[in-house]
Amino acid sequence: MQQPQPSARFETPSAPSRSGALYTEAERARRDASVWTLVQGILAPLQFLVFLVSLGLVLRCLATGEGASAAAASVVVKTLVLYAIMITGSIWEKAVFGRYLFAPAFFWEDVVSMLVLALHTLYLAMLLSGSGTLTEQLAVALAAYAAYAVNATQFLLKLRAARLGRPALRAVTP
Repeated sequence: MQQPQPSARFETPSAPSRSGALYTEAERARRDASVWTLVQGILAPLQFLVFLVSLGLVLRCLATGEGASAAAASVVVKTLVLYAIMITGSIWEKAVFGRYLFAPAFFWEDVVSMLVLALHTLYLAMLLSGSGTLTEQLAVALAAYAAYAVNATQFLLKLRAARLGRPALRAVTP
């Protein structure tokens, strides 16, 4: 019995090595042709701006006890922008790599993204259910923001390597 052949459109996880490159030529072409690349290019700096404003409001609230509503609203806005970038990022990853998440080129970025998403969602659950004190809720928001900072750094380093044509750091994925 003959094994079905993988689709010619996308590489399979067991496909030959990319010799360290972040994208194959076909993936680069799909990336450049995708509208989702532009969407990600707009949402990523927007999310970072929202993060900076929200971080300031959260720290101000923790330091002075003032502005709790503004801090909470800012974390909600940050979370909504995060959801938007995660959904559109998954669509982008499918368009470029043939899978919605955990493509080998962005495996560890996606793993950390799941932590970021979980922490932001925990904050929303605490806020909406009234669980925890204000300080506990904002501590969860700060943990989410710390994870986001790590994740943003991962993506920036990966994209910088791609722009410079350097091999991307890759870990062995399951």
